[in-house]
Amino acid sequence: MMNVGMLWLDDAKNRSIAEKVERAAAYYQQKYGKVPDYCLVSEESITEVLTIGQVQVHPAKNIRPEHFWIGINQG
Repeated sequence: MMNVGMLWLDDAKNRSIAEKVERAAAYYQQKYGKVPDYCLVSEESITEVLTIGQVQVHPAKNIRPEHFWIGINQG
């Protein structure tokens, strides 16, 4: 579970979900000095939990397409 995170928008059609999550994670680490390990994405993007690098990526109903809520798992 994640209560605090960074919302990332990546609507580039030529990038895969993995590339988008990796870019968001790199920016998060640069900005906050911590490695993210949790990300929520639209159910339209994925239907099952994925692991991309160190980040567990979960589908969520409340995330808009092309948006990524990324941060650190707190539970």
